[in-house]
Amino acid sequence: MAIRDEDILVVDPKPLGRLESVYLPEIFRGFGTTFRHFFTSFGAGRTNKALQYPEERKEHSAPEDGGMEVSNFRAVHRLNRDEQGRPKCVACMMCPTLCPANCIHIVAAESPWEDREKYPAKFEIDELRCIFCGMCEEACPVDAIELTPEYDVVGMSRQEMIFDKEKLLHVYDVTIDKKPL
Repeated sequence: MAIRDEDILVVDPKPLGRLESVYLPEIFRGFGTTFRHFFTSFGAGRTNKALQYPEERKEHSAPEDGGMEVSNFRAVHRLNRDEQGRPKCVACMMCPTLCPANCIHIVAAESPWEDREKYPAKFEIDELRCIFCGMCEEACPVDAIELTPEYDVVGMSRQEMIFDKEKLLHVYDVTIDKKPL
């Protein structure tokens, strides 16, 4: 279907003046905004909000007083353990099904334990692909996967940032004392 000539609206831009054509008024207006923010940021009791990372760290935590404010900060995943030290995951496939980034991969196997049918023979999360939305945490019926407040995980290659079951259980061991968000 072609566009008809009467459906086309021709807009003629207003011609620029001599001063406007060199953009000098806009440059000076931009400098004025920059200087105004620069000088007002040091006055009236304002302080510098920049942290000197890694010496200073921003600690994200849930509210201690049980108030209504809830932290929405989410970082690295962990795979929780049950009372016997086994992974809590029952390989129900809810987390990879609901993951919008498709970064969770589980291979289920028949469980060697009598209290469940399946367990994850392979469990991987691509932390570089993850958008940290928390859908996996919400979908899990046994609270096997959680997002921790740990945000300074470093990998020298892409492969190092794909967390397998052992690495996710290690994150649990390291963060067991920290309350998940």
